[in-house]
Amino acid sequence: MKHDSSVAALADSLRADVHRMSPGERLPSSRSLVERHRVSPVTVSRALAVLAAEGLVVTRPGSGAFAAGRRPAAAAAEPADLGWQAVALGDRSVDAAGITWLLTPPPEGVIALSGGYLHPTLQPARPLAAAMARAARRPDAWEMPRLGGMPELRAWFARTVGGAVSPADVVITSGGQQSLTTVLRALLPPDAPLLVESPTYLGVLAVARASGLHPVPVPVDADGVRPDLLAEAFAMTGARALYSQPTFHNPTGTVLSGERRGQVLEVARAAGAFVIEDDFARHLGIASPPPPLIAQDADGRVVHIASLTKATAPSLRVAAVIARGPVAERIRATQLVEEFFPARPLQEALLELVSSPGWPRHLSAVRAALRSRRDALLTAFARDLPELRVNRPDGSLHVWARLPGGVDDTALAEAALRAGVLVSAGRPFFPAEAPAPYLRISYGTAASEPELAEGVRRLSSVLHS
Repeated sequence: MKHDSSVAALADSLRADVHRMSPGERLPSSRSLVERHRVSPVTVSRALAVLAAEGLVVTRPGSGAFAAGRRPAAAAAEPADLGWQAVALGDRSVDAAGITWLLTPPPEGVIALSGGYLHPTLQPARPLAAAMARAARRPDAWEMPRLGGMPELRAWFARTVGGAVSPADVVITSGGQQSLTTVLRALLPPDAPLLVESPTYLGVLAVARASGLHPVPVPVDADGVRPDLLAEAFAMTGARALYSQPTFHNPTGTVLSGERRGQVLEVARAAGAFVIEDDFARHLGIASPPPPLIAQDADGRVVHIASLTKATAPSLRVAAVIARGPVAERIRATQLVEEFFPARPLQEALLELVSSPGWPRHLSAVRAALRSRRDALLTAFARDLPELRVNRPDGSLHVWARLPGGVDDTALAEAALRAGVLVSAGRPFFPAEAPAPYLRISYGTAASEPELAEGVRRLSSVLHS
């Protein structure tokens, strides 16, 4: 975040300088700009790239950067009348507000206790850079990959999931969100109901509604989704699929109990339905997670989505969908039609990363850091906000905090942002009405344990005011 703001500030300064220069005049050298503005060479390079993209400078390797020729200012034109599009587009809409909230970096100075990715200091930046460099040097790195994904990467995902899964059951996709889109479109027609845990992941609600599906809530308690209410929901709606996060559920962090895992599969079998298992946080376990549902699935009931983005970095958009039988063919065909295939260099880089000796060391370090941060956050809550009921998750990045009755969680989150701490209101995570006010508070996104404590202190001051 700070790095991006430095690039923008330097670009603004250089933009003003360029406007005073003659076309073809040379800008100061990169070394001079580093010394004058006290920034890194990378910041200078990126600021010049911004100006080059705007057409204000021309960069010549080995010679430097030069002011570009001036273009005559275009005459002011009447804004185009785009009102006709409202009629052509109809009444269907795509609401990305919740996802935008989660993906937009907070302003500088704001403590981030919201977000879905590890803080950059916990990401394997150097191993990833080395893996990408090795992958990019291969002569065939930019050729078309094998349809369905690189065989070695499919085999790695199959071994990781375990059970009766084979590499032939695996298709490599462009990240977990793309996997959700592909699976939902492959399984369900528009206007169909989709059972979801309540609360649930914001992204699946956005994808389902954009695809014309109707999310139907099934409540979650401390042991995961309730099988009795799940059976009722299947009977009442005729739904043919359940979206579930049985391991380190987002946003609550719960793990579906061993007894309920078998019950959920039995309920789905009786309803003739699929279970879409989103296993996004398996590698973020503070405690060892149970085997995935698909490992005990005997009849192709479970469609499993495995993603490594949460345990690595946001832009490593590679995941896997695992399924058996006719549904697997439907998913492969849908993925092929929608995106052809994920970029081969990313597949190669991910394979390099997970095959290296540093991969288990990275996961071990992340688990230790998440345990320490979770405990630090809970200690801060006990000290500054004892009136909140906060769970103690065994994995993932978040705690789920119930607020006192009568508190507006959305208003509280907005006030907290103004006070310098970013948290997520609980209401958007519910597919229908929320039974109580909640906050989702992330311990894996802050820079340090002292920052976690300061974030809770700021949140306490807002709530108590």
